[in-house]
Amino acid sequence: MKVTAEHNERMAKMTFASVYPHYVTKVEKKSRTKEELHEVIEWLTGFDEDRLQEFIDNNTTFEDFFQNADLNPNAHLIKGVICGYRIEEIDNSLTRQVRYLDKLVDELAKGREMGKILREENK
Repeated sequence: MKVTAEHNERMAKMTFASVYPHYVTKVEKKSRTKEELHEVIEWLTGFDEDRLQEFIDNNTTFEDFFQNADLNPNAHLIKGVICGYRIEEIDNSLTRQVRYLDKLVDELAKGREMGKILREENK
């Protein structure tokens, strides 16, 4: 699927607070924990639990969320299809970063080993 300008704009304006509860529900339904979710988010963005709560409280957009992130240098190793989009083919960097996060949450919910989710075997 081709990412459109409208899709990129929608991703930029979406708030982290609107998506976060869905991430929690998704992983907890699959017997993973909120702490594991936070570990994955921190690995990708550098944000600890207190910082995440600030973004939630402030209704921060994904655009601002990722502008403040210290993206993990191994984030480029996140590949595959999420929501019908092949991550490595997404040209817009913000949309790609949001899909990185979606993919990590998906891998966590599917029971993938934490070391593999955090791309540790590729160090």
